[in-house]
This record gives sequence, structure tokens and C-alpha cells, in this order.
Amino acid sequence: MNLNTDHLRRCILTLEASVGLYHQAAPESIEQEVFRNAIVKGYELVQETSYKLLRKALREFGHGAKKLDETPVRALLRLAATHGLVSLEEVERWYAYRTGRNQTAHEYGEHLARETMALLADFIADSRRLETSLREKLGHDEA
Repeated sequence: MNLNTDHLRRCILTLEASVGLYHQAAPESIEQEVFRNAIVKGYELVQETSYKLLRKALREFGHGAKKLDETPVRALLRLAATHGLVSLEEVERWYAYRTGRNQTAHEYGEHLARETMALLADFIADSRRLETSLREKLGHDEA
């Protein structure tokens, strides 16, 4: 399989840039709020792109596309761990990221955005590891 992870890599870079710009903006400014909103959307996009790629990757291990499309994210993450695409420790963290993502999808309050931001360093690191794992095991090495 030639799984292309370029879009995921780009989404992660965009999220990192949004975090950097957020921290450079004046506290409590409109600019900081704009970057915070971009971070929340980037957080969601990296997750959805990751799950989409995991579904594609798991087909290579004999799982049917239709079944994978119906598989809840938690079960998808457990399957990914059984095939060595993520560690069990990472699965636990991805559960927390998913919970945070579900909350941000329904409520964009400042408190919730700040909770999401507290997860960002680990989330970005785990997202990078997932992208590397998928690329090295099932993808191509174009940078």
C-alpha cells in the first residue's frame, strides 16, 4: 500500500503554527482569539484526518472497508494498537483527545478551548508519531 500522509503532516504543521501565533499575540486580544479558534479547528482536523488514515491503513491488515467505516473511534484505536501502529499508552491519550474533540465540536467556550490547549503538546507529539508510523509502515518517504 502507498498510504499518503502528506495531508496529515500539513495539518500538524498548521496546528503548530497556530499555537505559535497564539502565543505571540497580545493576551486577550482579538488576534489571540482568532488563533485560539484556529487551534480548536486544527485539533479537530488532525484527529479526523488521523482516523481516516487509520481506517485506510487497517485495510492492509485484512479489515474490511465497510466494517471499518462503522467501527467507533475507540475500537479503531485499539485495532491500530494490535497491529503496532500506535502503542497502548498512546491509545489511552487518543481517547482523551477524542473526548476533548467531542466537547469542542458542541461548545466553543473559552474555558473549553483552554482545556484543549492544555492537551496540545502531547497531542502534537502523538500525532507526529502516528504520521511517522503510518508513513514508515504503509506509506512513502517523500518529505
